Amino acid sequence: MQQTAIGWLVLELTGSPSDLGLVLAAGGIPSLLFGPWGGAVADRVDLRKLLIVTQALYCLLAALLWALALVGAVSVPALVAIGAAAGIVQIADSPARQAFVSRLVPPEDLTSAVSLNGVVINSARVVGPALAGVLIVTVGTTVCFGINALSYLAIIAALLFIRPRAAGGPAPAGRRGVKEGLKYAASRQQLWLPLAMMSVVGLLAFNFAVVLPVFAKQTFHGSGGTYGLLTTMLSIGAVLGSLAVGLVRHPRRPYLLVAALGFALTSTATAAAPNVPVACVTLLITGAAAFCFVTLCSTTLQLHSSSAYRGRIMALWIFVYLGTTPIGSIITGWIIAAGGPRTALLVGACACLAAAGLAAFVRTPVDPDKALTDLA
Repeated sequence: MQQTAIGWLVLELTGSPSDLGLVLAAGGIPSLLFGPWGGAVADRVDLRKLLIVTQALYCLLAALLWALALVGAVSVPALVAIGAAAGIVQIADSPARQAFVSRLVPPEDLTSAVSLNGVVINSARVVGPALAGVLIVTVGTTVCFGINALSYLAIIAALLFIRPRAAGGPAPAGRRGVKEGLKYAASRQQLWLPLAMMSVVGLLAFNFAVVLPVFAKQTFHGSGGTYGLLTTMLSIGAVLGSLAVGLVRHPRRPYLLVAALGFALTSTATAAAPNVPVACVTLLITGAAAFCFVTLCSTTLQLHSSSAYRGRIMALWIFVYLGTTPIGSIITGWIIAAGGPRTALLVGACACLAAAGLAAFVRTPVDPDKALTDLA
């Protein structure tokens, strides 16, 4: 809701797409620069207490934005500053939230828990912007900021009452740095393979925010409603894909391979869609395949990382999943300028094929000390 309201507010204030891009980019830059260090923080402290602190900081930032909006003092520099501050908080918050999931359920239920988490997130991507649109039209953007600020109180209250199954603990002295986390990930195929696959896919295939507006406007000569429809179909598919992964109890390497291949095929089908109705169908399937892949990768990393390193592993996950977006968006923009959105989708499909090839041809570890479980 807040992101949608911010986008509308910036366009109301300046009418400049470049200002909008600056505001939206401000929140992602800290994670791009310092994301892996957030995992080192998460591995040093109690995750529940860390999350209470980060959610409280988010609440204060949201309340500040709400207050500025109430008195009519919102400006682009203020939005950039608040976005950058939230991005700094996200450095520690994101890996902590990811790692905290494994503390709430037994290992045999982790896949379902991660899947449910994905369903909630992707459902919010469908419902949040729609609700924000209604509120913006009826009562304005300020109410969206107020609701967001107040929502953190419920989250903080929940965290105060939650009692994790496993208390866990900080990593031993000398093993808390980013370097040790990188060595740990590099020594286990169950960790570096999903990270490597997501690096390739995230860079070139997960740039729908760049592709779909141009796809709707230039390819299908549609309006903002067309763009909204395509985005909604992709999000609904993402929810279905996340639900489907909940049926997988123990993700293995062949599942990653199949999911990457499915993402490649559905992206190709979307690139070939002749009209909006067909594109809606292909994007529904693309969203399902894409988030099957994402959820399988995330679950694999959580299942096969020890509690002492899980924060740093999930920080690496956030880095390759979200940190590649700014760079990938620039590359995708160049591809669209040169060959159009269909070409960009095909390049993304090739990236998925490359990731599938990595999963197909990499050797399976045989050293039991190097692997927790054989993914093959």
